[in-house]
Amino acid sequence: MENILVTNYASIVGELHSEFSYSHESYGECFYNFSVKIPRLSGSFDTIIITASERIICDEEYSVGDKIKVVGQFRSYNNYGENGNKLILTLFAKTIEHDNASKFLNEVELNGFLCKEPIYRTTPFGREITDILLAVNRTHNKSDYIPCIAWGRNAKFASKLSVGDNIVVTGRMQSREYQKKIEEDVVTKTAYEVSVSKIEIISKPNINSI
Repeated sequence: MENILVTNYASIVGELHSEFSYSHESYGECFYNFSVKIPRLSGSFDTIIITASERIICDEEYSVGDKIKVVGQFRSYNNYGENGNKLILTLFAKTIEHDNASKFLNEVELNGFLCKEPIYRTTPFGREITDILLAVNRTHNKSDYIPCIAWGRNAKFASKLSVGDNIVVTGRMQSREYQKKIEEDVVTKTAYEVSVSKIEIISKPNINSI
């Protein structure tokens, strides 16, 4: 297994929710975006954006509604537009295949470093939540910056973490709609993050080092 998959591994089984649309070209290779819908136990859905090379989608035919399995890495990149910089999160596909036999699946494991102080809060109903931002290294001296949200006991645990802590986070990729007021209009937007089910501390920075 490649080292990058040890620090960043994501796997989903869901329904193809959109057609392939051209995203970009890199070193002569074309990449396409599409979305996959995965049901939650609550009855709602997560809709995850997938980025895939033409090389791994050209051998089979895919249609909206097909049940597929995608394995890859949960990555981030900055999209610079007229309204400023926006962090985009996408599952970068390593493999894609039809899969009618498996149960729906949504799992991700990240090994990274806390790069901002945790933000702890409680909801009006008293539910505890902590937001953390994880920097996950990959090849060519690049990093992915993945927002994660922890609940309950995990929220208490995460609130005590420090910048520089090396942690492993296990959970699922989550899509969440929210409303934002832009001038006189209220616009519905979608946030992507990891909903944390488990956190493990690998190491803490040496505070005595120079």
